[in-house]
Amino acid sequence: MSFYQTPPVLENQFTTDRLLRTYLQRTLGDALASVTPELDALGALTAGEMWQRARAERDDEPSLAQWDAWGHRVDHIELSHSWKHAKRIACEFGLVGTAYERKLGALSRVLQFAKVYLFEPSSDTYSCPLAMTDGAAKTLLTHENRALIDRAVSRLTSRRAEDAWTSGQWMTERTGGSDVSKTETVARLVDGEYRLYGTKWFTSATTSEMTLTLARPEGQPEGSRGLSLFYLERARADGSANGITVNRLKDKLGTRKLPTAELLLDGAIAVPVKGIGDGVRNIAPMLNVTRLWNSVCAAAGMRRGIALSRDYARRRLAFGMPLSQKPLHLDTLAGMQAELEAGFMLAFRVAELLGADEAGQNAQPELARLVTPLAKLTTGKQVVAVASEALECFGGAGYVEDCGVSRLLRDAQVLPIWEGTTNVLSLDTLRVLAGGAGHAALLEDTARLMKETKDKELAAVASSGHEAIGRTVAKAGELAGRDPVAVEQAARRVAMTLGRSYALVLLCHHADWCLRTLGDRRSRAAALRFAAHGFDLMSRPEVAVREDEAAMAME
Repeated sequence: MSFYQTPPVLENQFTTDRLLRTYLQRTLGDALASVTPELDALGALTAGEMWQRARAERDDEPSLAQWDAWGHRVDHIELSHSWKHAKRIACEFGLVGTAYERKLGALSRVLQFAKVYLFEPSSDTYSCPLAMTDGAAKTLLTHENRALIDRAVSRLTSRRAEDAWTSGQWMTERTGGSDVSKTETVARLVDGEYRLYGTKWFTSATTSEMTLTLARPEGQPEGSRGLSLFYLERARADGSANGITVNRLKDKLGTRKLPTAELLLDGAIAVPVKGIGDGVRNIAPMLNVTRLWNSVCAAAGMRRGIALSRDYARRRLAFGMPLSQKPLHLDTLAGMQAELEAGFMLAFRVAELLGADEAGQNAQPELARLVTPLAKLTTGKQVVAVASEALECFGGAGYVEDCGVSRLLRDAQVLPIWEGTTNVLSLDTLRVLAGGAGHAALLEDTARLMKETKDKELAAVASSGHEAIGRTVAKAGELAGRDPVAVEQAARRVAMTLGRSYALVLLCHHADWCLRTLGDRRSRAAALRFAAHGFDLMSRPEVAVREDEAAMAME
């Protein structure tokens, strides 16, 4: 009789996720009972109908029709069926709205991102427009533009799919993504309203009803200082295109259900969000939110890869027994789980800080300013490594597209790039450290967490993370004072050390709670394993970058 491998099966992604459930139990306390039915329903949906649909419709990608049968320019983008389905589910479960309904007060963001974490891996990257939608709502509310708030925010946060809007974020131009100082889009004042002219090279979720974008009003200086933040809608009141031409859809490595386009703005009517100038500063609230989404989605991607690998290990027979009984395979899965648990704690710590700030309870905004980019860059690197391991857990089957695992790796690769690459965010970390207050807040927080960790071994490991943060900050300050080139060269190691060290302390604190409250030693094992993976990247001796390493890098 022929042998056939048995594919993995996903069970309810809420009820089977020990990490998520113990974290919510610790964080939400008695409030968890009131939200459990909704999380349970979402966990069942993402493991069942959504996941099955995403796999069955994997070739159903967005398409662009630029002309109709009579020669009229229409630029119609047809979305995949799974994306249309994902919109309805996202609205029903309030993946954006939960944060603004504030039913759990300062913990509303924790609940929101628990939903995002469950939803994302089965959504075909519908999390991307949701992230920008959340960021747009946050930005409009932060800048208190009453007309735009009244026009857009209720639509951006709606639970009714027929009323809900999503938002884009159009920043990248041909001149580059992260360096927006060279933005070429011009804003001209015509008959009392601004019209935008220029090319946007990457626009994700191009079908969104509105967007926030940067442009340079005529007469403003060059560089970032002369940019302004504008609100524009994709269509005008009569339904016609708002001076927007879709040149093409991008052919990407991953996130293939996400319509990413190259646009020409030719007189698009736009409204300044907060006056003229300071555009980069004014878009910061959006970037803080989208970077948090990026971090949580990275954790979600790790979780899905592990869930599939774990189930497959129970089913796959090799050399006379299931993979789940092979010591080396168990060691591999344990290492993946350790990275997930640390990254999860780091991402959700940012959610806690954002929620507290929105509820007026955060006395340390400097901590959020530092930890947000750290979480994004740390988890972005983790998810690519874990997704690669997950694919390898399936052997050759994982390399085949219809297995469904390869998409996790392709989609993961964008997460270190979106919302600022690892190097860009590392340099941003140096700027925050130079201000002084951020690292003081980080050390204060890790000291508190350490003090609350009672298990001796976990406390010792947490202490090593706390000490690594102190050493790294001191080293960065020393280098900045005597050798700016050397401190820039070390920026990634500085940021990764801070991110991984903070994640370690957070995980030790959670593991100690699980041990004392539930008698569960699994997060303790994850913390010790994560520490063994390494978290202090600053131990490498200094090397002269100017000659030896520069020559090696560009040989």
